[in-house]
Amino acid sequence: MTNDKRVGKPTPETEHYWAAAKNHELALQECQDCQRYFFYPRSQCPFCLGANVPWRTVSGRGTLYTYVIIHQPAPGFEADGAYVVAIVELEEGPRMMANIVGVEADPVNLELDMPLRVVFTERGSLVIPNFEPAELIK
Repeated sequence: MTNDKRVGKPTPETEHYWAAAKNHELALQECQDCQRYFFYPRSQCPFCLGANVPWRTVSGRGTLYTYVIIHQPAPGFEADGAYVVAIVELEEGPRMMANIVGVEADPVNLELDMPLRVVFTERGSLVIPNFEPAELIK
């Protein structure tokens, strides 16, 4: 996708997330009161409502929790065929939505709980965290 209006833009709550992604790092907030990571970005911990929630660079490792294969892209998205939208359970605990790249969008290549690693894709003015199989399927 090349039209920046369709990519979206960082907000004050998400600015650090996008800046980290531009440096090819995956960042999450960690509550200093209950020591839990969370995603999506916000000003308070969703578990204990603590306000001391600094950003931390995380491992970028996770597992495939669930997915859907999209055969017709949403308006504004450019795709060369089918693609995978997934929920990835990060090693640190939170789940996040991302595309699975590096494998053909076919259920034979997508096993639930398979290990994944973060990769980064430029899209307009943003760099987007996506995931690929940690061990590419042969």
